[in-house]
Order: sequence, then structure tokens, then C-alpha cells
Amino acid sequence: MKVAVLGSGSWGSALAKVLADNGHAVALWGRRPELAEAIQQTRENATFLPGARFADTLRATSDLQEALDGAELLLMAVPTHGLREVLRAASPDIPPGIPVVSATKGIEQNTLQFVHEMIASEVPWSKSTFVALSGPSFAKEVAAGMPTVVVAAAHDLALARTVQDAFWANERFRVYLSDDVVGVEVGGALKNVVAIAAGASDGLGYGYNTRAALITRGLAEIARLTMKMGGDALTLAGLAGMGDLVLTCTGELSRNRHVGFELGQGKTLAEILGGMRQVAEGVRTARSAWDLSQREGVAMPITEQVYLALYHDKSPRDAMRDLMTRSAGHERD
Repeated sequence: MKVAVLGSGSWGSALAKVLADNGHAVALWGRRPELAEAIQQTRENATFLPGARFADTLRATSDLQEALDGAELLLMAVPTHGLREVLRAASPDIPPGIPVVSATKGIEQNTLQFVHEMIASEVPWSKSTFVALSGPSFAKEVAAGMPTVVVAAAHDLALARTVQDAFWANERFRVYLSDDVVGVEVGGALKNVVAIAAGASDGLGYGYNTRAALITRGLAEIARLTMKMGGDALTLAGLAGMGDLVLTCTGELSRNRHVGFELGQGKTLAEILGGMRQVAEGVRTARSAWDLSQREGVAMPITEQVYLALYHDKSPRDAMRDLMTRSAGHERD
């Protein structure tokens, strides 16, 4: 199969490596010509995924038309805030009717659209060919060949199975199927916000009890929003929910947990982001998720406190105090 992967950061590069290792002809696109040239020449993305060698079946390019020419499957791995711009530039050259797979997790600011809605607004026919790929998966570990399990969600399970087959040619990357696109996308986006809270808790020196409480109650508010948006709460018990949430809240490789940890240590958001080369999606998603919770009338207290800490300079310690002193009710509320 000929696959176009748009986004040459760590995640796009890791997924492109898996597909190329499986024997597919992969075109890995990135907006920076110098990075594409370096990948092509050295067979490695030394900037974002050092040490991972690409198979000869992968080629890197900064030319969208070249990357999309003849593609039978499109995989999007562009950060949410840059996705619409790339979609608009790419849409004239995307072969009609091919599966459009999103490995991007987030909510667009202002429109409050999830990725499947963003893609459909720029590539209308993709409504019937969209697949969300999500689950507990650090790019570095995927590229290193460590066993990883994710989920592919589509309204048409035959489409999800196409993605499953494309990745499932080795024993290191396993893909399950789902028909709950909304649940998978909400879980994938919101876990990054909860991870900032968990990181802040660790940065403050709180213990495992606190972290476990944030993960569990974070999952509860993710489930509430999922149901309000038309998704299935049971999806959140799976890979795109609890699986990804636990990984992102506890793993040392988590950029979102890192942001929270540094906040808990007393650094400002500007200082933290200034020292990072890669995007922590939860920073932008916290604002979008807060706005969405207000629009939909869904109680999301952890999201609220993360939003206030990031955008209104509320101290993480005060945020935790306010979470702990809220009126206590039934656990299912």
C-alpha cells in the first residue's frame, strides 16, 4: 500500500516507521525542507526521533503534492493547532475516497471542533472514510519496537480494519477496532489535560493517592463529556480512555505531565514552553475543553482548575485545595 503520512514530528515519524517496516511505500511529509532532506539522506529523524532507522521503503519530502501522489491511505499526525492549515493546502491533492486516518489528539480553539469535524469541514467526503487512531503509545517506544496496543475507530468497521491490516504485520504493534469515533477522540484529547493535573500534583510533592484520585476523577469527567457529545462511556474503559490516560499521567516521556510537573515546581507556563521543542497538546486543549464544557453544560472540575492554572496564573496548590474542598456528592455524579 502507498501511504502518505503528514507530520514529521516524533509521532508521525514513529507511525511512518512502523508502516515502512511493514513493507508499505511511505511518504513522510514535513513542512521544513531541511528536515525532510536530512531524513532522506540519513534515514533518521535526528531532530524528533533520534536513533530510529527508517526502512528504504520510506521517503521524506516537504512537497505536499509529491507526498499525496497516488496515496491509498492518508495518515494525519500534525498538531491540532496547525492541522487546518495543512488540510487546506493538501485537500486538492488528496485522492478522493481514500481512508483518512487521524493520529492527532486535540480540540481546535475557537471552533471547539474535534479532529474528525475539522477534517470533514475541509475535506467533506472524508466523513465516510475517517478513522481515529488512538491509545497508550509513546512515539519513542513505538519506534524502538516495544509492544504497543492502540485502537482504530470508524463508523464503518471495514475502514478501521483496513488500518488494522496496514499496521498489523508484526508482533510489536497491535490494533483493535471500535465504531465509537467520538469516544476515542474525546478520550485522546482530554487525557492530556488530566496529565497536566497529575504532573502538577507530582511537582507539588503529593503522593500516589493524589495521582490515582486525579486519574480516576479525570476519567469520570471525560466520560461525562463523551456521553454529552454522543459517544459511549464504555469506550473510556479501553485503550483510548483509561489506557492512554494512565500512560500520559504517569509516564516519564509524557510532555503534558512534564508541563504540569514544572508548574507544580513553581515555573511559569512561558518558562516551561520556552524549554520544549515539541508540542504539549494539553496546554491548548485545556482552554478548548473548558470552553466546550461551558457550552455543553458539563461539570469538569479538573479541567477547570488546569485551565485556571495555565491561563489565569492560579497556583497549582490553590487549584488542588479547591478540588478537595468542593461539595462532595455521589461518585457517579
